[in-house]
Amino acid sequence: MTITHPAGFTAAGVAAGLKSTGAKDLALVVNHGPTFDSASVFTANRCKANPILWSQEVVKDGTVKAVVLNSGGANCYTGADGFQTTHAVAEKVADLVGIGAVDVVVCSTGLIGLANDRDDLLAGVESAYAALSADGGASAAEAIMTTDSVAKNVVVEGAGWSIGGMAKGAGMLAPALATMLVVITTDAVVPAADLDAALRAATRVSFDRLDSDGCMSTNDTVTVLASGASGITPTPEDFTAALTQVCTDLAMQLLKDAEGADHEIAITTLNAASEDDAVEVGRSVARSNLFKAAVFGNDANWGRVLASIGTTQAAFDPADLDVAMNGVWVCRKSTPAEDPAGVDLTGREVTVTIDLKAGDARATVWTNDLTHAYVHENSAYSS
Repeated sequence: MTITHPAGFTAAGVAAGLKSTGAKDLALVVNHGPTFDSASVFTANRCKANPILWSQEVVKDGTVKAVVLNSGGANCYTGADGFQTTHAVAEKVADLVGIGAVDVVVCSTGLIGLANDRDDLLAGVESAYAALSADGGASAAEAIMTTDSVAKNVVVEGAGWSIGGMAKGAGMLAPALATMLVVITTDAVVPAADLDAALRAATRVSFDRLDSDGCMSTNDTVTVLASGASGITPTPEDFTAALTQVCTDLAMQLLKDAEGADHEIAITTLNAASEDDAVEVGRSVARSNLFKAAVFGNDANWGRVLASIGTTQAAFDPADLDVAMNGVWVCRKSTPAEDPAGVDLTGREVTVTIDLKAGDARATVWTNDLTHAYVHENSAYSS
């Protein structure tokens, strides 16, 4: 069940020689129509990689016919030659598929400052084109992996139509979006403007709420392609709901594969004055290394939660905050309540509930703990 499950798409993943391990490192996804509507969202980082600079122009007309992705090198801060490499890759895909380069989204992931070998990339595109298949979704998902331990795929069925998605990412997950590349396909008939609205609604409550380590990437891309091959036009509400399900499922797969993590943590803020307040509070806790280290040590240290809440501009009474961890209300009215020793943090899933008592808005932000393995993996990544 991959991105080639919806009708109208082929994909492939091949080894182009970018990874020293010889593993697959280049993926190609092609929309065969009959429609070619598309929408994309990109990193909010002002320091953007060459593929982002290229693709932001490509998607402006709402038409994308192919997406080419490589792992092994981010092609970020590689100068004018790096941008020319991105352009050359798009041109190669276009020549092979029989489309214009202006309809090709290019994505790259890996180390910043690493110049990908252009000849290897172009040869890899030729190999990927030759390998395109309606069964190629799984190989494509493998080819975009970097520090991922598993490939990430999802399919959601509609009434006679479907959505498929693949993602890569295993760390540096912070909005907006998260450190990731995501390609989503659908055989529903959805005009580009409706795709854009649905995608932004879906990412707002999924990828944008994923905050593994507070670090924002230079290469984040989420692109959705609609082939219209089912001939069915779902209601905007039904399509947005299904797309949100796809994005949320992929976001949770990213969270579970976060580098070196022992716990996945869902921080839900209740009774906030606004949704923005709820998100700000949840994100503040999610970015507290003290809190994340406490969870790693199976320590229900609710004081670190309150300290993080206090750094925000959200509306609340500092003397009247409630906090629960895994359902145990360890803090009531900003004072000790149930015994923290009763909180079992040995499992991977951890919930933190914060009651601000300032309104009726709520939001959930997801993060993970800070572990020795995370520090080791990121200190050794370049080597």
